[in-house]
Amino acid sequence: MKKNKTAILLLALTMITTLLGGCANGDSANVKAADIPADARAASAAKDSSKSGTSVKPLAQTFFIFDTVVNIKIYDSRATANNFKELEALMKDIDRKISRTNEDSEIHKVNAQAGIAPVEVSPDTFELVQLAVDYARKTDGLLDPSIGPLVSLWNIGHEGAHVPPAADIEAARKLTDYRMIELNPEKHEIYLRDKGMQLDLGSYGKGYAADAIYDYLAEQGFSSAIIDLGGNIFAMGSKPGGSTWNIGIQDPSQERGNPIGTVRVEDKTVVTAGIYERFFVEDGKLYQHIIDPRSGYPVDNNISSVTIVTDRSTDADTMDTSLLIMGIEDGLKFAENTPNTEVLFITKDKKLYASPGFKEMLKKTNDSYTFAN
Repeated sequence: MKKNKTAILLLALTMITTLLGGCANGDSANVKAADIPADARAASAAKDSSKSGTSVKPLAQTFFIFDTVVNIKIYDSRATANNFKELEALMKDIDRKISRTNEDSEIHKVNAQAGIAPVEVSPDTFELVQLAVDYARKTDGLLDPSIGPLVSLWNIGHEGAHVPPAADIEAARKLTDYRMIELNPEKHEIYLRDKGMQLDLGSYGKGYAADAIYDYLAEQGFSSAIIDLGGNIFAMGSKPGGSTWNIGIQDPSQERGNPIGTVRVEDKTVVTAGIYERFFVEDGKLYQHIIDPRSGYPVDNNISSVTIVTDRSTDADTMDTSLLIMGIEDGLKFAENTPNTEVLFITKDKKLYASPGFKEMLKKTNDSYTFAN
């Protein structure tokens, strides 16, 4: 009986080896990934990922750009170092176009010609400025892309930051008015009417870049990635295997990496604006980097941070800053009237104010924070 079992086992192993050898030598083994349509390759990769669970190891790289640390992880065996070279070039191109401090950027040239002449810019830059002006209208100027004079004056986040003289603040505030930005869609020209005006796209840039990175990855046929631009997270698709991403919500009273809880998302962006990011202290008072264009001073209310969950990162990046200025009551109403948007406010006294959807998705892990609505 034992001999019969051994013979059967050997026969089975021989058959399996023959079958595997035939597959290896068949025509299918000679088909390269590049010969398969991108959508078919993406579907195949997703199928393989679902079989292997979350065992797919990401190809990752870290960059320092947009004055922040950028981490990109691509969960796909087809990702290569060349993809990251192209992503770096993409981000540098964005920075060259919209940086206020880069003398070669399009925005710097627009600012230099304020009160003098219109400046033609690329379609991408024009589109972003147009979006910023449209959003300024929606928020009655709470998020104003012409806030550059105030940002430069306060210089928060850089060495030597201090409270400027009140007269200087008032002069800079008068130059902050999105209604003084003239846009010519036919020629892609931008003109700032008053000399001394400055565009500053700091409240839009990271979100815009995150969307551009997402779009590049999608065009390459990738469907699973984490794009992290210093607190601006875009969770692309789902994890390998199909499970949702688990994103931490930063505790604004602690260093990065200390969450108050987590949210599970799929193909969503999670973006936070907080007073803990850049600030200085003078005469015992903290001045954080988000400036209210109505007063010309940094926002001083009971809000520590605002987190937005939505579909596109540019939208979230604009919304979190304006909602922090707007305040909890009006901010919740604004989010409620914005499709596919959830919001969480965290106050200095550790209270949580959330939209219904955010409250439902938040898994709180820090009991010192409690819901107040």
